[in-house]
Amino acid sequence: MGKPLLVIVGPTAVGKTETSIAVAKKLNGEIISADSIQVYKHMDIGSAKPTLAEREGIPHYLMDEIDPRENFSVAEFQSKAKEYIRMIHEKNKLPIIVGGTGLYVNAILYQMDFTGTASNWALRKKLEQEAAMYGNEFLHDKLKEIDPNAAARIHPNNVKRVIRALEVYYEGGERVHDFQNTFVENPEYDYVLIGLNRDRKELYERINKRVDLLIENGLVEEVKYLMNLGLDEENISMKGLGYKEIIGYLKGKYSFDEAVEILKRDTRRYAKRQLTWFRRYEKIRWFDIGHYISKDAFVEDIVKYVEGKLNLV
Repeated sequence: MGKPLLVIVGPTAVGKTETSIAVAKKLNGEIISADSIQVYKHMDIGSAKPTLAEREGIPHYLMDEIDPRENFSVAEFQSKAKEYIRMIHEKNKLPIIVGGTGLYVNAILYQMDFTGTASNWALRKKLEQEAAMYGNEFLHDKLKEIDPNAAARIHPNNVKRVIRALEVYYEGGERVHDFQNTFVENPEYDYVLIGLNRDRKELYERINKRVDLLIENGLVEEVKYLMNLGLDEENISMKGLGYKEIIGYLKGKYSFDEAVEILKRDTRRYAKRQLTWFRRYEKIRWFDIGHYISKDAFVEDIVKYVEGKLNLV
């Protein structure tokens, strides 16, 4: 039997941060962020990072830890997260993984060995340039030649996944396997996986309001500050939602209003992709926040469910 672990996932803007802090207070837990942008320093507004006051005294790890000028891979996340999990267990507390980055969650729940396919940034850059010069179909055709099954699963416009599939093949001569067929559960942890959701209309309204709030809180100024540090859309950290759209506006690709609308649209699309990803987990237990009359009742239900599944004595 592995050690206890709680994992809370869900689409962007669903309410993971607030919920996880309330649950951590009830279950004597500490939080490890599984968010590919919150891990970076100086990227507070665009990533909707909780302030110290909002964290209500609950320690958060893998937040504000990496310089945005550095690359941070899934393999590095896995290594650091496992170390924090071990440290939290040593304090006799419950580690709680919270976030919406599916690959990060996979890296903890499944036995994923990244040693043979370490990220090759030079190769990735070359492939990105090829996509920019010759189009997405050009890269997708390359993938079709070496791994037709992966090409059938990955849309040509999902350039990030096409590049990752090519990278895995070129680095290790391996094909990218399907979600269910590949992953073996990690026996280190006895985990409970919780998914948070809301009615789609309500979720999309929250996303639109969140974007307006990010702008109000100074997202444009934050992006200007990061660009003054020498960052632009070529940096991995700046490819996140909220950053690349504002860079486009600042570089004159489109107006401010267009940038805001693009950000809202792309965030809604991202939330939809997140839900598709998380619904593939067999052991997930979904909680629909909108069905509860109060936050306390909702949190209480999650706590009861977790206590029923994990031995937290």
